[in-house]
Amino acid sequence: MAPTAVVFDVGNVLYRWNPEVFLARQVADDAARLKFVEDVDLYGWHDTLDGGRPFADAAAELSLTFPHYAALIAAWGERFGETIVDPVPGVHELVAALDKRGVPLFAITNFSADFWPPFRAREDRFFGRFRDIVVSGEEKLLKPDPALYRLALRRFGLEPGEALFVDDRAVNVEGARAVGMHAHLFTDAADLGVRLEADGLL
Repeated sequence: MAPTAVVFDVGNVLYRWNPEVFLARQVADDAARLKFVEDVDLYGWHDTLDGGRPFADAAAELSLTFPHYAALIAAWGERFGETIVDPVPGVHELVAALDKRGVPLFAITNFSADFWPPFRAREDRFFGRFRDIVVSGEEKLLKPDPALYRLALRRFGLEPGEALFVDDRAVNVEGARAVGMHAHLFTDAADLGVRLEADGLL
């Protein structure tokens, strides 16, 4: 079955996620910044937010353990939107072209339930092209858990073979394939455009 709809990841597919730039504005010294990231296991801790843990609870607990980092931990929540920078070059144009052709557009993103609403509102015009978006933090499931893909397909009203899933992480691509979706490992817009044309979507 050839795909008839496209399901996008958000971070580093639709928008560049660059927390290092944000962190560098908070802690200019490279060694001190790396120490903060390693001491609190920042990205592992952030994964728990994407998995559905409320930021307020997670931040309070982490700040008790590392009180000297409390301001940095608070800033992660208060200013998380600053970690998501420009659109990935060329991809928004592909989305517009797909939308113009009437191709159904969806997304599955690992994203905190607390952080998603302000970002979604900020980019409302762009995300208005999408029929539905499944957010891991809201569902308390993380890619590549097959349960998240199956939940998304049910919500989207798609059979697995009707969907082309696009993600920049190989583990997530393999997770989609494991439930029967077509999947593409994203590298750049040009390569994705070739795949979309090959599948008859553009």
